[in-house]
Amino acid sequence: MKRLTLFVKGNVDIHDSLHSCRIGGVVQWNGMNDVLRGAYPDVTARIRHETLTRSDALLAATGEVPALFGARDLQLGNYPLRSQFSTAVFTTPADAVFLSILPDVATPLMRHRREDVLFYPADEAEWRDDDRAWLRAEFAPAGYLSVAQSMANLAAIVERIRRERDVPVLVYNLSPVIPGDRVHCHMGLDETFATRIRRFNLGLIELSHEIGISIIDVDTVIARNGADRLKIDNFHLRPEGHRYVAEEVVRVLEDLGVLES
Repeated sequence: MKRLTLFVKGNVDIHDSLHSCRIGGVVQWNGMNDVLRGAYPDVTARIRHETLTRSDALLAATGEVPALFGARDLQLGNYPLRSQFSTAVFTTPADAVFLSILPDVATPLMRHRREDVLFYPADEAEWRDDDRAWLRAEFAPAGYLSVAQSMANLAAIVERIRRERDVPVLVYNLSPVIPGDRVHCHMGLDETFATRIRRFNLGLIELSHEIGISIIDVDTVIARNGADRLKIDNFHLRPEGHRYVAEEVVRVLEDLGVLES
């Protein structure tokens, strides 16, 4: 039996397709091993997953939670401090590393007013009042990343991974189909979310040209199989959609020789 270790640094799009998808606490899709059992019965994958706040925060992480957080017991849900400041993606032995553009497209971070620390205050609405007051006093909004900033960060992340070990790096793009979006004239509009996704997808293609990363083309996979049917909202797919994406992951890993015995 060939046992793969895949390090996944990303959020719901990667986790739910490769590891598992739960809806209402019930497992609806059990991850890429379901695909491997049919196509490669002698191969199994162990998914090592950490959430990702954004590419610039990952590059700045030291592996230690900054002292400025003190002993605060912040309720951060899927984004605990140890994950936000982890550098495990650069050092953990793995057969392949997975990233996604989703955090760079969608996540606004906070920056400490005195120290150059980026932070994602996940589930802030559920915090205690004193913790929310501390956040406003100590941090300011850091805004969103541009495509150029994101791609430069991703290039630096891939370079750092490759310095540590020679493994494929695969990056998920996004489906730009937004349920309910019927915009047909963009005059006078700010950048729509669908347009932002398309620009990042194109930037990722250019980055693949430059540094040789593999793209998991979620955009094409979902479009071919019916985005209106497979998308729940901007980011979440139905279990069938996760299966299609996992099948594409297995195809790409096969092309890269990762599944060879």
